Amino acid sequence: MTTPWGEPALTRFPEDPRDRLRAWDASDEYLLRHLAGERVPLDGTVVVVGDRWGALVTALAAHRPVQITDSYLAQEATRANLARAGVEPGAVRLLTTQDPPPERIDVLLVRVPKSLALLEDQLLRLAPGVHAGTVVVGAGMVKEIHTSTLQLFERILGPTRTSLAEKKARLIFCTPDAALERPANPWPYVYTLPDGIGPAAHGTVVNHAGVFCADRLDIGTRFFLRHLPDGRGGRVVDLGCGNGVVGTSVALADPGAEVLFVDESFQAVASAEATYKANGVPGHAEFRVGDGLAGVPSGSVDLVLTNPPFHSHQATTDATAWRMFTGARRTLRPGGELWVVGNRHLGYHVKLRKLFGNSRLVASDPKFVVLKAVKR
Repeated sequence: MTTPWGEPALTRFPEDPRDRLRAWDASDEYLLRHLAGERVPLDGTVVVVGDRWGALVTALAAHRPVQITDSYLAQEATRANLARAGVEPGAVRLLTTQDPPPERIDVLLVRVPKSLALLEDQLLRLAPGVHAGTVVVGAGMVKEIHTSTLQLFERILGPTRTSLAEKKARLIFCTPDAALERPANPWPYVYTLPDGIGPAAHGTVVNHAGVFCADRLDIGTRFFLRHLPDGRGGRVVDLGCGNGVVGTSVALADPGAEVLFVDESFQAVASAEATYKANGVPGHAEFRVGDGLAGVPSGSVDLVLTNPPFHSHQATTDATAWRMFTGARRTLRPGGELWVVGNRHLGYHVKLRKLFGNSRLVASDPKFVVLKAVKR
């Protein structure tokens, strides 16, 4: 990536030479050009929110910025990119969306997330550290910035305007208003589950901002909950756990099960733990932020349950699902099972047959299928 501060070599995480998706986009480049062209002072506390793969903090590493991200994969990519650029350890402070933000912020750079809720939560958490002299600049592709995006900046921080578009990217300029009366933070959001979904019916869900379907049970998970395998004890993984309702349902049905909740989103794992505790589930559970099943010992799991995502930011890809399936095959014991729910058109049965040598349709409706693969 060419920047006013040099040309760092950047990769996504996990690094895959076959992956043609870049670790930055035109909005990262636009933002960095703006900072240099306008000679924005960077000698104070610089906070970068939502840096997709560490492109921004790697370019600005000499100014010792703070990165705040919801993504474990983005954080690991940042570490690798900083090391590749020869940045000394500790020059960039890496925080998650669950960590307390800096008390004073002099420059706030925001990569606009896909989730408006996550943007709202983060702006509200950061607002106390923003002062009248703080430079606030947002960035995103044109298709990511909507009227509602600008309204959030205006409602939480102060008067907001946008730049002209360049290479389908746009910047957001916000002038902090210290006298602005900010709304209370509505996150996390708590709701009650409906009837007809098995053991979790009438249970409580706790959703931190940015977690999929924050205010209701999504229809894919609802379908999955009605067709989960009967209680069988053992080691169960809720892979890509989101708010944890699937793993919590398993634990409610079978207190003897040991459930591992895994997601690459810090917000999701916090939600899963809160959901599990809110339902008073007996038994043992573990909550882990990480890269899928990496770090889980081979042949140590009896059952993996997953609803794989098929987007990486704005890109449609099956790479995440494939890695989930291969991780499941490695970690399952012989006779262990992978259960998957997904849209019919995604054709997961083909991948499962290729990996496991088998795939059985458990349930289907016009939109979704539940599939099972057994490790032989």
